[in-house]
Amino acid sequence: MFEYQLNMAETVGFAIILLLLGRWIKRKVNFFERFFIPAPVIGGTLFSIVLLIGYLTETFTFTFNDDIKNLLMIAFFTTVGFSASLKILKKGGVGVALFLLAATILVILQDIVGPVLAKALGIDPLLGLAAGSIPLTGGHGTSGAFGPELEKLGASGATVVAVASATYGLISGCLIGGPIARRLMIKNNLKPTEGKAGFDTSLLNTESEMTEESLFSAVVYIGIAMGIGATVNILLNNFFVAHDIKIKFPAYLMGMVVAAIIRNILDFNHKQLPFNEIGVIGNISLSLFLSMALMSMKLWELIELAGPLSVILIVQTIVMALFAYYVTFNIMGRDYDAAVIATGHCGFGLGATPNAIANMETFTATNGPSVKAFFIIPIVGSLFIDFVNAAVIQGFATWIVNNFR
Repeated sequence: MFEYQLNMAETVGFAIILLLLGRWIKRKVNFFERFFIPAPVIGGTLFSIVLLIGYLTETFTFTFNDDIKNLLMIAFFTTVGFSASLKILKKGGVGVALFLLAATILVILQDIVGPVLAKALGIDPLLGLAAGSIPLTGGHGTSGAFGPELEKLGASGATVVAVASATYGLISGCLIGGPIARRLMIKNNLKPTEGKAGFDTSLLNTESEMTEESLFSAVVYIGIAMGIGATVNILLNNFFVAHDIKIKFPAYLMGMVVAAIIRNILDFNHKQLPFNEIGVIGNISLSLFLSMALMSMKLWELIELAGPLSVILIVQTIVMALFAYYVTFNIMGRDYDAAVIATGHCGFGLGATPNAIANMETFTATNGPSVKAFFIIPIVGSLFIDFVNAAVIQGFATWIVNNFR
């Protein structure tokens, strides 16, 4: 068998090539555009199929350097931490808080359903967690980060399960959203509301001119948060080991926490972060990280899990549909805006924020506008839910390892 191990520079170059290939395919194939499949997922998965062929034919294999991938993962989640502003949560109004509550309840529910079904189907409950909020509410970024962490805990194939589940979620979330909102509208005789419902839409306007100085400032903030977070992470994990506490934080978690603390200290002192620049760095880090994570997927590990995984994902889809219909709609006020938010939550809770926006745009284009819905979901999706989701996932992973395997 031909074997080749790529060094750090080769790994970066190869990941970029696959990312560009994914972008090209996405432009050419309408299916990928329609369901917002990320370009690195397309390119990375395509190469993982090549690896599968090499594995099955026993003719070739490639291995990649993980150091830069891990750094990019930590950088991305650190940028997520800078989004967790209590000031914005407060100014966003009751609607933002209520939808964050609904999204958090769904995260917890997904992380109960996945492991319980996995246990019942005779597979590792951690693999059920890999088909829970990690890929569904979290998406491909969270899947690429938490999959390897679950594998370190003994869940072989967790990364492949999580990534496959995330791709399934992007599609299914778009398919179920519209019918649910239409049913709610007809059953409750709902009509569009007028005006902006008292929301300060300036919270969504964070555009500013990007300069070398502002970009460097963003790098400084991210680097400091990553460095402090890494140190705190090591100290905490050493403390847990010394006191026989069975908790181990993933490498990026404390970077998120430190970034959130920095953000709220600056908010309290009325100082601004270079938020656009931080977002750009985060997006680039995520794209490269995903490309690196997916191009080395071991798809052969998914074959024997395909049956149980299909059952879990079908049940998760049903749970999402029922949750949007009975819980999200009621929590958000049982009006037209609530119905639009319910269809958005289907895209959001099974896929990603762009899928939520697509669901809402399709529905409101026919039935009338909802400023409230288009304000609330992007704020929760881009600023808060990843932070909450990571904490919930870590708690469930620790509990499963200690009590449920």
